[in-house]
Amino acid sequence: MAPARDLRPTPTDGYPTATSFLQQDIEDTLLAHLPQCLASPDPTATQNVPAVLQRNNHMQYLLRNLRQGFPQRYTGQDASQAWLMYWILQAFSCLGVGMDGETKRRAREKLLAMQNESGGFGGGPGQASHLLATYAAVSALAVVGEPGPGGGWDDIDRKKMYDFFMSVKQPDGSFLVCHHGEVDVRGLYCLLAVATLLNLLTQELLEGVPEFIASCQTYEGGFGNASFPDWAFSNGYDPTTPRPVLGEAHGGYTFCALASWLFLQPYIRIRYQSTAAGISAGVNHVPPTINVRTLLRWLTNMQGTGIELGGFKGRTNKLVDGCYSWWVGGCFSLVDGLLGGASTATREPSNETATHAGNPPASTEDSEWHDIDDAIFNREALQEYILFAGQHPAGGLRDKPPKHPDSYHTLYCLAGLSAAQHRVVPDHSRRDDLLRSWNADTARGTAVVTASAGEQERLDNLRQESFLDALCWLEDEGADKFVGGSANRVNATQPLFNLTVTHTELIMAHFYQQRLPSRLPKTTSKSS
Repeated sequence: MAPARDLRPTPTDGYPTATSFLQQDIEDTLLAHLPQCLASPDPTATQNVPAVLQRNNHMQYLLRNLRQGFPQRYTGQDASQAWLMYWILQAFSCLGVGMDGETKRRAREKLLAMQNESGGFGGGPGQASHLLATYAAVSALAVVGEPGPGGGWDDIDRKKMYDFFMSVKQPDGSFLVCHHGEVDVRGLYCLLAVATLLNLLTQELLEGVPEFIASCQTYEGGFGNASFPDWAFSNGYDPTTPRPVLGEAHGGYTFCALASWLFLQPYIRIRYQSTAAGISAGVNHVPPTINVRTLLRWLTNMQGTGIELGGFKGRTNKLVDGCYSWWVGGCFSLVDGLLGGASTATREPSNETATHAGNPPASTEDSEWHDIDDAIFNREALQEYILFAGQHPAGGLRDKPPKHPDSYHTLYCLAGLSAAQHRVVPDHSRRDDLLRSWNADTARGTAVVTASAGEQERLDNLRQESFLDALCWLEDEGADKFVGGSANRVNATQPLFNLTVTHTELIMAHFYQQRLPSRLPKTTSKSS
């Protein structure tokens, strides 16, 4: 017999505030969206409640935005045109919606009109290049583009983009999001994702970046948006000393920092092969680390309670929000990948992983949702939040009821649903297959930066290792879990890029000039 759900309200300290009133209102609203039989205190009440993904409604909502244009209230997002296109196109990918050739062609033309002569993409035609817009445009082109004339991919000016990246790099390893802009770890993630997809990674680009990311982890375990820059230290900046983080831990910053940390693993392995190698290379300190134990503690504490339907919040003591289904829910696959692809709840990290990542995580059990699962977060609960509270009746997905849907929340709710349904992790056999098929000669011909004879080998290794690390992720089909049945299935999302595995493979194979071996899905027995 299934235990009754724990639907107790969030406890208060007896001192009412505007915040506590708002939390109570949200809990009442969410509880009203939970089917009555699931909210019943009687554990014998039927559990066969239809939790249906309104796939056609969401598709029509996205089509209206793409074909007819956005409502007038979107005029304030003129600088987010690249993002609006990415959110729609990737949401189609999540839903398994194919696009006709004419729609793809028009999308490519629109996106390429945002590319600047000086390198990179702006948020719209004629707008200044920005790291976030560049990620959105390139990711959208990964969905609708292809090789060859008119295909969009070969129209990306990679050399000028690399020069743009270097022009916003700061001495402490951080990056401005645009010329005269601010430092933000979200911009760093966007840069590393694009540089990995387009084969633009170099030692020069990545110098100091691991140290900067490590400095952004807060005492809670999550990551803030940045840390104090070197000019804030009046007595001079010593890169070996800790730097205080700016701001509190936040779901979006944490995802971006953690994904960036995974992008950097090839560079860290090459740069810090051993203490002796580091000293011989002129490095006088140990590799930077992040604390995985405190990170996992913070991530798991961001999942809401039963009365919050198991949704995620983005900061401590804040309200649940559908977009954090991805920004926080998507982090668990990244932690899984950082620890080698085995269950984060059971696997002890290797010595190398412990050195480069931090402490091993503690085991966590599900207690409220009765179905056994080896994930460190409650996958069934997150799916219920999205299906019961995240869907708007007229189509599209939302932050939470009674808010309106928007393209941003539509994508990130669907991506979070994907992260809760599927387990996509690095597969060692796939990595071996990619390594065996690697062609060093064709890869070297794709470089946009020339290297000296002494540095060429390290650059080649970085290029190869980054390619292997990015493309060895496979869906473990034996771990699939679908609330409401397989009819609610959405496509699996590549955790690093928020693209499908197929789109990631195709664009990277092109820009690294590699032929990919055939891919077989990873399968294990289902949890019982």
